[in-house]
Amino acid sequence: MNPSSFILAHDVGTTGSKTCLYRIGDAIEQVASCLAEYPLTMIEGGGAEQMADHWWNAVCRSTRRIMKENRIAPEAVGGIAFCCQMQGSVLVNREGMALRNPMIYMDGRAVAQHRRHLCHGLFRISGWNGIKVLRSLMVTGGLAATPKDPLWKYHWVRDNEPDIFRQVYKWLDVKDYLIHRCTGRFAMTADSAHLTFLYDTRMGRLGWHKGLCRLFEVDMDHLPAVVNATEVVGGLTDMAARRMGLAAGTPVVGGGGDVTLTAIGAGCTGVNDTHIYVGTSGWVAANVEKRMVDIGNFIAAICGAMPGRYNYIAEQETSGACLQWVRDHLALDEIGVYLKDKTDGSDREEETRHLYDLLNQVVARTPPGAGGVIFTPWLHGNRAPREDAHARGMFFNIGLGTGKRMLVRAVLEGVAFHKRWMLEAVEKRIPFRESVRFVGGGAKSDVWCQIMADVTGRRIETIDNPQDAGAAGAALVCAVGLGLLPSFAHVKQMIPARRVFAPRAKYRAMFDRQYGVFTTLYKNNRKSFAALNRN
Repeated sequence: MNPSSFILAHDVGTTGSKTCLYRIGDAIEQVASCLAEYPLTMIEGGGAEQMADHWWNAVCRSTRRIMKENRIAPEAVGGIAFCCQMQGSVLVNREGMALRNPMIYMDGRAVAQHRRHLCHGLFRISGWNGIKVLRSLMVTGGLAATPKDPLWKYHWVRDNEPDIFRQVYKWLDVKDYLIHRCTGRFAMTADSAHLTFLYDTRMGRLGWHKGLCRLFEVDMDHLPAVVNATEVVGGLTDMAARRMGLAAGTPVVGGGGDVTLTAIGAGCTGVNDTHIYVGTSGWVAANVEKRMVDIGNFIAAICGAMPGRYNYIAEQETSGACLQWVRDHLALDEIGVYLKDKTDGSDREEETRHLYDLLNQVVARTPPGAGGVIFTPWLHGNRAPREDAHARGMFFNIGLGTGKRMLVRAVLEGVAFHKRWMLEAVEKRIPFRESVRFVGGGAKSDVWCQIMADVTGRRIETIDNPQDAGAAGAALVCAVGLGLLPSFAHVKQMIPARRVFAPRAKYRAMFDRQYGVFTTLYKNNRKSFAALNRN
């Protein structure tokens, strides 16, 4: 066994950090995994924060546990990579300490900053300053179009916490902060740099753009060096190595954000290969060769982890989070009793497995179509294809005969309806895809896989350990960076489809009819959402 073939990948998400140990050979083998959780703080006015130390402590705790339980010698780990939630804003001082709790991708407080910097001027495009829009599109291929974009979080801190802002040395994303904790180096990968919409993504001109920084009033000294996903940023410091139970000097590669690395971990490395992701959040992403943007549907391409590739992404704010809502608020009695019988509550991964077992049983016994009930999965607003922080979830068409099981099934179908909405918007720019990969925790449920096939009308493919596609992507990027794989050309054959779910023709007319109603629910209720939820 080649000891350098072991790679540690850290998937740092919204509710926890999943550390996975992989062996890289002719195939990618997951040897072990460990989840360490941390809280999410929701703040009045649209805020969403986490503590940077919680991320780091979770990474260290899960790494030590994996190394100990699997009796892996520290020097046997050849490299480390991170796959992290994106669009966070981590402002740090010269020592790399977070100056405040990071504002994560869900944070939408910067409404005033977004409005002041972008929503003005005589010449407007979709309500935005036309000059700034055209300049941003030309240079970056996209636009910081919503208050949740990192650019406006940066300005929110400057406006509301000037004492903290004066101490800022660098502006990082989640992954980049953790890499600094590991190596002591300040760096940012191109995908996160792209999402600041200050980074020139034109071929031959890659780099921070002085003109956009002036236009959007950003101090260029706050911007770190940009590295490739496969680049070795540095080695583990002595302190980081002690905390993680690893060897000092272990290489740490750039890695990437959850969207870009999940595409690789899903085996979607070919042109126009498309995957659907259902985790806490969700998205539809296609692997493309050029920059693309669809302002009307809030879809854009960002720099991918593979050279010369972009990921064309439509995002959904709450996806698997809707299932958690079902567990906590709709079916707490049934699910709570079931989990109490099956687990002792100490192992959240085991609890999650049993939750999906229960859902498979409950939803499988409920006829497709949920008795005509339609659920809208906008529990924390919506992004693509209609960006609206005020949108909310609802059950539509409840009758006297509607039961709890129908409501549970309607939630899973509602998430699938929204994925179809995004998929069809994505395919306005890429060819129709008969087969789509489905990954994330949602893909562990056979019932949800079949629902996704029936609702979208596509052949749905899943892979081994679909919930860890992001971590697998990080491990593969690390393997390329360390020379364990000669290139990304080998990745596709390493991640075959393990299960395939075909759409059932007998349900097509019903789901087409319900989908047609689903897509009108936002339009018909947009003003009501705003009236109820506008601050």
